[in-house]
Amino acid sequence: MYLLYADESGSSGGSDQEHFVLAGVTVFEREAHWLSLKLDKIAAQFDSQAPHSVELHGSPMLTGKKFWRNVPKNKRIDAIKDALRLIDGQHQRIIASVVRKAAISPEDPVSVTFQQLITRFDHYLARQYKYYGDPQRGLVIFDKSPKEAPIQALATEFKFDGHEWGTLRNMADVPVFVDSRATRLIQLADLVAYAIFRKYEENDSQFYEIIERKFDFFNGVQHGLHVDV
Repeated sequence: MYLLYADESGSSGGSDQEHFVLAGVTVFEREAHWLSLKLDKIAAQFDSQAPHSVELHGSPMLTGKKFWRNVPKNKRIDAIKDALRLIDGQHQRIIASVVRKAAISPEDPVSVTFQQLITRFDHYLARQYKYYGDPQRGLVIFDKSPKEAPIQALATEFKFDGHEWGTLRNMADVPVFVDSRATRLIQLADLVAYAIFRKYEENDSQFYEIIERKFDFFNGVQHGLHVDV
């Protein structure tokens, strides 16, 4: 099974931020444990006695909030970059959707980005079978969020009633929502979403340039990034 660990960045409502991002990293089930251990090593730099108490989240790390307040900025930035470098563009792929809310109004940013995310993941799985004979199902794993109910409703609708481009064919079940404190890979998805958000919202590409070649691609065509800005 392929797992897509996903998270959002930016506000889906309000006018204080122009953009909203939903992004995820595909991980084959047997790779998840080993990738998590590598992220643990990054966290252990900041608390070797209790590394699991250190959460890797983009915004507080960059701005120095809460736990990160007393950590030098250069070390915080290096940790974000080190985590993003762990994503292997061959074995893990990034799938993401970024929208400028005014550009898609009155449509809901969550609905638009989720449809892009899950259908691109579904197409990725179909391609794995068609070209590589790998008949894996997929499961999307999100950070816990008030958006859980509407996202699960959308996933069910896309599977049984269809979406704009067809129906979902390769999902094992509706998305699962977990506490980010329990899994490093949700934290990694947060860092990916934040890297994309910083590029489009703040014109800051220092993190994005690390991941820009790690989006899902096939035959030289990038399939893993939807941009509507």
